[in-house]
Amino acid sequence: MTTVAALDCGTNSLRLLVAEETDRGMRPLQRELRIVRLGQDVDATGRFADEALERLFAACDEYAGMIERHRVDAVRFCATSAARDVDNRDVFAAGVRQRFGVDPEVISGDDEAGLTYRGATYELGPGRTPPYLVADIGGGSTELVLGDEEGAVRAARSLDIGSVRMTERHLSADPPTAAQVEAATRDVDAALDSVDVPLGAARTLIGVAGTVTTVAAMVLDLPRYDSDRVHHARLPFPAVHEATARLLTMTRQQRVDLPFMHPGRADVIGGGALLLDRLLARVAGTLATPEVVVSEQDVLDGIAASLLR
Repeated sequence: MTTVAALDCGTNSLRLLVAEETDRGMRPLQRELRIVRLGQDVDATGRFADEALERLFAACDEYAGMIERHRVDAVRFCATSAARDVDNRDVFAAGVRQRFGVDPEVISGDDEAGLTYRGATYELGPGRTPPYLVADIGGGSTELVLGDEEGAVRAARSLDIGSVRMTERHLSADPPTAAQVEAATRDVDAALDSVDVPLGAARTLIGVAGTVTTVAAMVLDLPRYDSDRVHHARLPFPAVHEATARLLTMTRQQRVDLPFMHPGRADVIGGGALLLDRLLARVAGTLATPEVVVSEQDVLDGIAASLLR
């Protein structure tokens, strides 16, 4: 039986999935997430900060031990938005190679979109109306992928807006001021105006990654984070809008104190929620139901599936 390890290195987090092949497809053995904030100041400096690389490599050391214990047959390390933009990528690559024995793949926006779509629609289940629009709101970028029920991608676009970028560009006050929220909203709307994916063709919106799952936990008013309740939850547009408004008026400490909040996400969740809210507002009128379906499966699952196919 084949066992694989998939690593997804984003602007905000480093995630690991160890999975094995089964007759039905893929069975997760271990999932891990560490907030490493690799994209710290990348938008302003164009390079990885030394302390960001230290956080990343510490998480890599931890994951390497886990992978060794599972005796995996293959490892794939994919880096996304932040790693596309930096001058000191060679330091990053050497550190990854030393720990995992593989080179990090700095995947294109199109590749990331395809892997995200594959992961998000994997085991989606009946009762969803295609075409599907998958939205992956990351720290440095947002991927929008439109596709069909049989897994064929129609169109995809990676936008240089994400929870970390929006926070660093606009939402500096604690809590953000109304003027800052308005400026961030204009920035998000301008990015969505530029997208060449036919958003109006979508009949079901599927949201993935930490911003969406955290907003889901807030809408569901969870006493602690519960992936079983979050996975495939359906969030009505008014509930997402209300949760976004609450997050943008809270102080950072109030967000940290939410029982489902990962402390490493608390300072950027407002910017991410605003992205989800503006996207849902744009497509709500054309969806079969004005809501977002939440998936715990995303690009990480797509990376693992690519090793098993």
